Amino acid sequence: MQNLSFSTITLNMAELGPNSPLPVVMAELDQPYRIGDGVPEELRAAARYGQVPNMFPYLMQDGYSRERTAHEVPAVVLENNKLRAVVLPTLGGRLWELFDKASGKQLLHTHGTLQFANIALRKAWFAGGLEWNIGTRGHSPTTCDPLHTAIVKSPDGHDILRMWEFERLREVVFQVDMWLPEDSDVLLTAVRIRNPRDHEVPMYWWSNAAVPETAETRVIAPASEAFGSDYTTDIARVRPTEHQGMDATWLVNSPHAADFFFDIQPGHRHWITAVDHDGDGLAMLSTSLLRGKKLFVWGQGDGGKRWQEWLSPGAGPYAEIQAGLAQTQFEHLSMPAGAEWSWVEAYGNAKLDPATSHGQDWDAAVTHASARLEDLVPDAELEVALAEAARNYALPPDEMLVRGSAWGALESARRRHSGRKWLDEVGTPFADDATPEAIEETGPWHSLLDGASFLGAGTFVAGDDWEELLAKDGGAEAQFHLATMKHARQDLGGAIAGYGAALIAEDLSLRSKVLATRGRALALLATNKTDNGWRNLPPRAGWNRPISPCSAKP
Repeated sequence: MQNLSFSTITLNMAELGPNSPLPVVMAELDQPYRIGDGVPEELRAAARYGQVPNMFPYLMQDGYSRERTAHEVPAVVLENNKLRAVVLPTLGGRLWELFDKASGKQLLHTHGTLQFANIALRKAWFAGGLEWNIGTRGHSPTTCDPLHTAIVKSPDGHDILRMWEFERLREVVFQVDMWLPEDSDVLLTAVRIRNPRDHEVPMYWWSNAAVPETAETRVIAPASEAFGSDYTTDIARVRPTEHQGMDATWLVNSPHAADFFFDIQPGHRHWITAVDHDGDGLAMLSTSLLRGKKLFVWGQGDGGKRWQEWLSPGAGPYAEIQAGLAQTQFEHLSMPAGAEWSWVEAYGNAKLDPATSHGQDWDAAVTHASARLEDLVPDAELEVALAEAARNYALPPDEMLVRGSAWGALESARRRHSGRKWLDEVGTPFADDATPEAIEETGPWHSLLDGASFLGAGTFVAGDDWEELLAKDGGAEAQFHLATMKHARQDLGGAIAGYGAALIAEDLSLRSKVLATRGRALALLATNKTDNGWRNLPPRAGWNRPISPCSAKP
């Protein structure tokens, strides 16, 4: 039995709501961690590289409510005689369920109530399943967005679930191919990231899996040391089995929230697993490019317990095991111009011996788990799967299931307009037949590319090409967007001047006037120049009454 089908599942959830109209211009992505003793210079350097002040040009997803009702959510089911996987393509492509038929257990923490909370890079986030995180440290900007989703037919006739999107912060394209071979004990996932730019970009990727936490759940990875943080102290080299007087590989031993990034040495296979009292639980394995393996726990304190109850009411406690490109989540890697990175991940039931995996001898537990996971899916098989995935990446979609954003199509048009290289879209097309909402988001920018006067937009863009086009236009709306771009990259002086120029123009829309006033005030506050604010603008920029951004119309 091998099957891929498209349907819906019922989830009790709130409406995500509209995006915020406010551009993200402040330096608001904090870096709260310090690198402590025992951390190699390689990690220190990567932690200094690639940091961003904010998520511009994305808009925040903060319009969700707390009123939950039953929703039919699009779902793709991959199933064979051993596993049943459920994927939610309209919610970031989240792998929502992975059910092991032999044990009768869900390998992922999953539940029927989806609660949005202000946790992700664009605020809205929900707990459960396995999510894909790209761009920079945090829950991905696409975690609550629809991804382009299609069924692809391989040359040997099996179905591949493909999801892809253009990531706007780093301006790269990512692609997730999932397939479940007949009689396979593991769900296979191939990830490809392509950098179409003519220069390097800082890159970040972590696959984060929520797993059930019980009193006897233990996490095992092939390392005796890790880089750890409890969110209050420096990042330092630690021994998870002897951490602050406890063995932190047992999930319930940690009193507070903590991260453990296992220091897997070269030559060892890359895996991590979380197993219960029966030895059942999720195993995450990967080819070597996905180097990092991490354990996250909420901890047994009142705060951690409350967060879990809030995020997944009635579903019980959970922890996360994760896999990433870098050794830790404090780092970005340099992805060269025109590069393509690809790896394979495998997920299945570890099926370890309970006595050995839960014994006092850590080395024995690791050796045992390594052997069992090699039986589950040999490392050589993952290399074969990686080669197979590479042959299938360019296959065109056979059946489209979900449309993602229109930003990839706009990026393709921008690159054609500027004579820049773009990537082959055969396997990951960014269709022109976008939804009305997508057309509204990107329509003004297509018009600017086509040479029309810029009449304003409720969305934002970034990059030298766009700045050149807006500067050439020179109108009030263009001046406002140029000021916003400068503000987002923390050119505060340029932003203040640009906002001022836009505000004294006669043809600036009411919406943009409100946003420019806000932006100028924020920039003045950031430079401690509040005494040189509104009264220094010429009279044409004045108001005779206060106006709320929520009531302003174009």
